[in-house]
Amino acid sequence: MPSITTTPRIRKSPFYEATVAAGATAFTVYNKMFMPLSYGDLSAEYDRLIHRVALWDVGGERQVQLVGTDAGRLAQRLTARDLSGMQVGQGKYVAMCDHDGRLLNDPILMKLDEERYWFSLADADMLLWCSAVANEGSFDVVVSEPDVSPLAIQGPKAVDLAADLFGEWIHDLKYFWFRETELNGIPLALCRSGWSKQGGFELFLQDGSRGNELYEGISAAGTRYGIGPGAPNHVERVESGLLSFGGDTTPDSNPFEAGMARYVDLVTDADYIGKAALQRIATDGPKRLFTGLMFEGEAPSAWPLAERTPILVDGRKVGTLSAIVHSPRLSKTIGLAQIEAALVQSGASVEVTSPIGTHQALVHPLPFI
Repeated sequence: MPSITTTPRIRKSPFYEATVAAGATAFTVYNKMFMPLSYGDLSAEYDRLIHRVALWDVGGERQVQLVGTDAGRLAQRLTARDLSGMQVGQGKYVAMCDHDGRLLNDPILMKLDEERYWFSLADADMLLWCSAVANEGSFDVVVSEPDVSPLAIQGPKAVDLAADLFGEWIHDLKYFWFRETELNGIPLALCRSGWSKQGGFELFLQDGSRGNELYEGISAAGTRYGIGPGAPNHVERVESGLLSFGGDTTPDSNPFEAGMARYVDLVTDADYIGKAALQRIATDGPKRLFTGLMFEGEAPSAWPLAERTPILVDGRKVGTLSAIVHSPRLSKTIGLAQIEAALVQSGASVEVTSPIGTHQALVHPLPFI
């Protein structure tokens, strides 16, 4: 099999050596950093996530930091969501758009204090965008990528593990809220978040030299809960209808097509990039929608999607398939797609061609579970 050659352009996360020691067998490149995809047994990794607790190196989820007297004003300019009521210690899922309303990223925005914010990013080079907007707008802000790398614990036992590590106060954290703290002297921000619907936390390490120490310490503490290594789980995220920016979206997708309508504030005094375009799109209605597909009869449980697969109705292309998996909890083959809005709203039947033939599928609302 071909391999990826290590170069200075691709960085290793602070947890890299620990993940290799834990048996990582496959990596991808995410925000110019190696990120594990599997440890050789995807079924076991799924089982840990659904029933126990999984430990994920998501250091590739890089941060763009805004620091300065205009940090809040710049965060608002970059975000299609009203931030006027945002509190210190709060995170918000936000859309970052260009002037035409196209989705550039779907990060979690975290407010650390009145003059310091992090955008915790999906895979796209937003540091250049944020820096350009700051400079063009003469904002009094320093834009940088800080030494901050998340490590996630996900699954139903993650809460118990977090309480063991940090104390009972973790139960008071609402979803997307966080607190800056430490673990055995390791500085981090603990956030109730993660790319699954199974519950859990992300530990935003603030000293990259201690990454392996943190990984190994969490792994040891989680033994009583059946912890094991894993990665953002493709099967669970399809079941849960979680958006993969750049995977489920196309370069011209807007937030409404990506299922993010409730995270876009249109009637607000907030002045953000893309506001006028998003108001027009909302008035006209999005042309496509992010939706699920439930395959009928015998369909392959999965096949490699090196590119989006066309979806047809009576021979006419009406959308594209971006993910397909076998769901153990549904005993069905399911998928994610962008399809013409009218067909999604009517729950249409569509056709998808796989490597072994053409298959019927029904449009299905998200999430599946």
